[in-house]
Amino acid sequence: MALLTACAGQNTHDLLNRTAIDVPASEIAGSHEIFVATTRKQAQADPRQVFSGDRSLTTTFAKVDMTVPKVHQVGNIERAKSSAPSDPAKNFAASRVSFYESGPQFTKAVDADVAERGDRILVFVHGFNNGFDDGIYRVTQIAHDTGYSGTPVLFSWASAGKTTGYIYDKESANAARDDLEATLKMLAKTRAKSIDIIAHSMGTWVTMEALRQLAIEGNRDLDDKLGYVILASPDIDVDVFKKQMMRYGKPDKPFAILLSGDDRALRLSSFISGSKPRVGDYGDAADLASYGVVVADLTKTKGNDRLNHAKFADNPVLVELLGKQLRTPAALADPAADPGQPINDLGQGVGQAVGSVAEIIITTPFKVLSIATGGR
Repeated sequence: MALLTACAGQNTHDLLNRTAIDVPASEIAGSHEIFVATTRKQAQADPRQVFSGDRSLTTTFAKVDMTVPKVHQVGNIERAKSSAPSDPAKNFAASRVSFYESGPQFTKAVDADVAERGDRILVFVHGFNNGFDDGIYRVTQIAHDTGYSGTPVLFSWASAGKTTGYIYDKESANAARDDLEATLKMLAKTRAKSIDIIAHSMGTWVTMEALRQLAIEGNRDLDDKLGYVILASPDIDVDVFKKQMMRYGKPDKPFAILLSGDDRALRLSSFISGSKPRVGDYGDAADLASYGVVVADLTKTKGNDRLNHAKFADNPVLVELLGKQLRTPAALADPAADPGQPINDLGQGVGQAVGSVAEIIITTPFKVLSIATGGR
């Protein structure tokens, strides 16, 4: 079970410091406002966690002001050790949390932010063994490192945030399906023209179920605002995923699965689930691609942890590739043309500056591409 620390890795889930630490603006690389929709209860025992791992039957809305230190390196999440205070000059740090009394108030605030930033929203859905803080840190890192110009939103379901909570987390993910669906509908009411979704690990289950429900309602493209859907290391039974895609139908917008054959966390998930293969380490990319998705096999690239479960966000080259793709709105990307071309272009530009040549295998319903990234 110790392997399952891959999705988080911190023993404490404090987000806020006891006292503020002021640092010069020159020590800060960037500031980010992260909007939050969560099915967690507010933390009563330790308010510094903001939200706990306990389930709420309703969705709560908030906003977290985050800073990224100047010393930040792409792919990393610089965190304070254990329960030590976060130093904004050295660590990702939360400076303030604001709460919204209702969904409409939240939607109005997001709409105002969209008006300032552009016309796009990025929704991130975290995975297993994540505290509220883990999700906030990860979406901040993704938004910062990819240079995403739109409004970042974290959908945080009630993961227990501990390695022994796999079954609890699975049920929490099930309980959050309607809430994510409702949140996506709320975001579609803003002036945003595109709503991109990145989901990781068990968060991909919540995402696929919400998309499936939208399809059943006849609104699978979210009032034509659904942009990219990126499922990273999906912790979903392969047969279940196929049934979900059969109900959803072949996507009209770029829909990608990022998998890796050396994902150790998913191997254990498969064992717990009765030795059934998970989508995130499935060996038949062409089989998945036949459902109209693009499959990127990251097996030959390296992760930043021993479990290889978060390569999409912690490998600097892959983060750069993700950022380049996200900078082209999904409405302008033709999934049938050549989904690997942006990756190929960047890969040639990166060169072989970092370690040995790595390779990404892109499988589409039409062809297979082998992309040398020149990175780790």
